[in-house]
Amino acid sequence: MTGPDRLSGRDLAAALAIVFIWGMNFVAMKYALRDFTPFQLGAARFAFAALPLVLLVKPPRLHWKWLLVYGLFQGVGQFGFLFTALKVGMTGSLASVLMQTQVFFTAIFGYFLLHEHPGRPLQWGLFLAALGVACFTANYLSPQGDGGATTVAGFVLNLCSAAMWAASNIVARKAQRASAGFNPLAFVVWSSLVPVLPFLLLSWLFDDPAVRWRWTAASPANWLAVAYLGWMATVLAYGMWTALLKRHPVNRVAPFSLGVPVVGLAAGLMLLGESITPWQWAGIVLVVAALACVMFGARAPVPITAVPQKYPAVKEQWRRLTRACPAFIDHWCMRQDLLSQPRSNACGADAPTGTLRTQSTDGVPPLRNAVRSGLTLADRVWWRLSRQLIPSNFIKRALKQAH
Repeated sequence: MTGPDRLSGRDLAAALAIVFIWGMNFVAMKYALRDFTPFQLGAARFAFAALPLVLLVKPPRLHWKWLLVYGLFQGVGQFGFLFTALKVGMTGSLASVLMQTQVFFTAIFGYFLLHEHPGRPLQWGLFLAALGVACFTANYLSPQGDGGATTVAGFVLNLCSAAMWAASNIVARKAQRASAGFNPLAFVVWSSLVPVLPFLLLSWLFDDPAVRWRWTAASPANWLAVAYLGWMATVLAYGMWTALLKRHPVNRVAPFSLGVPVVGLAAGLMLLGESITPWQWAGIVLVVAALACVMFGARAPVPITAVPQKYPAVKEQWRRLTRACPAFIDHWCMRQDLLSQPRSNACGADAPTGTLRTQSTDGVPPLRNAVRSGLTLADRVWWRLSRQLIPSNFIKRALKQAH
């Protein structure tokens, strides 16, 4: 019998299938680029991803600007840079690793745009990732380094692609906050319509007229590669990934993404005959170590269903207290957040310990900043109650006042 935090056999098979599909993604890209230019491949990929699902999936209930911005960042930005990098000088195996740096670009953008402060594991991950990028750069600066079938332009464009992926993550996060009942699958399907026209326009402006219509003579194998990118890697894999995240905690599902660069590396070496230099191997090891540090180092939120077995008395106190006086919980939790956190807390860098403020520097009440740290308000109160930080006589007095 499996609990909600333990993957069943079917879910484990789905997670492994996703890793394989996304790892083989880069091999399909290299094959498709034999008959398609980068811009043509971008248009074809998103046309396959959108059709026929736009006829079956209802449009998401959010402002159209989020679909437009996400489609431009994730479609034109991420895949435009990636396909161009693979064309001008980047191996599929190395691209599968470099794309994972989007995790750290997302953290950097989140710090400046969403005021999300990285924890200690993420800080170590950023440090290791920076060392990894330095190793990749040293590969081109070394006198005996030949790039290993890659070019500086391909390397820079690949990092730009990862940055665009990170930017699209920020857009998706803001869209989710701005709309109730956010549907990830509908969001991805309908945003896939956005990049098609820009890619066709870019192809018309920048592609050589001699190869502009070469896609019409593409082999069936390369058309299958395009279909794989649109249907398998986007619709099927993303749908299964979303389903796993709905049934299991993120910390149980996310570590499987570490297998994507492993599959991508193996596929590039065995199927495409690519080679990797020693400097690149060092960078790969550091980037994978950075991802492992982020995914396995962060503490997961204490699930609200895990405490009652250990603290049955606290469970009853929590049930009675939240029903009787929810306003008291809000007031008490706000005071605890403000009085217990150091100077670098959500109240602002100039807030000394013990100072009570009702508003943070970014305009969000400190109490609501609990959501930013990955813990809901209920989880935070439950955590404090489970360690009996609220004296029992204090709870009794609050209950008496409520009644």
